[in-house]
Amino acid sequence: PMSRAGMWPPADVRERVAAVHGAAALPELLGLYDAWAARYEEDVAALEYRAPVLAAAALAAALPGPPAAAAVLDVGCGTGLVARELQRRGFGRPDGVDGSAAMLAQARGCGLYRELRRCVLGSEPLPAPAGRYDAVTAVGALGEGQVPSAAVTELLRVTRPGGLVCLTTRSNPSNLRYKAELEATLERLERQGAWEKVLVQEEERWERATSEEESTQGTGYISGVVYIYRKCPVSPQPES
Repeated sequence: PMSRAGMWPPADVRERVAAVHGAAALPELLGLYDAWAARYEEDVAALEYRAPVLAAAALAAALPGPPAAAAVLDVGCGTGLVARELQRRGFGRPDGVDGSAAMLAQARGCGLYRELRRCVLGSEPLPAPAGRYDAVTAVGALGEGQVPSAAVTELLRVTRPGGLVCLTTRSNPSNLRYKAELEATLERLERQGAWEKVLVQEEERWERATSEEESTQGTGYISGVVYIYRKCPVSPQPES
């Protein structure tokens, strides 16, 4: 039988993941991501991180037209994991934004993006006009201590009416408070008529857990969720 230790990713990988999820403030978080950039893809492979695959597959399935024609913005693009999965499903080159300069440098090297810009979502607006994109993805960026849930309105702003917004978050214990806040925000926007829910897909094996406390029922994995919303064609009336 597999030893308990064999259930977890290597210790140094666990430390880097824990550091990012436990960052105290934004400059510290960006510094950690900058330092992690060169090893990031290696580490997420060790984590069996499936969010990019799941999100790209869900988006391809929900998209009404041919993926090659869709203008896509990948928010929190990191080193380019989502762009790679989108390309596999017939999408053209997306635009990407990320808060970490070192992550953007790695993404540039993969050659899968049309345009890459630095932007710290949550503290500044996205560098795009309203209604610019057919689909906007935020995969892995929405979580405790990372992008605040209120920033989803900014994702919605740059999506064209009828376009899709694809979000992911984790369902592990330390992210549950954030997930509840995020879902309250998503539901409020739906009640206001800003968008409509297309898909909510819970996934048991999102990525390998980095501790016993975070693991789902002793599986050694944490769960996560993909959300897809369609921006409503008519802009909603502001609440009086």
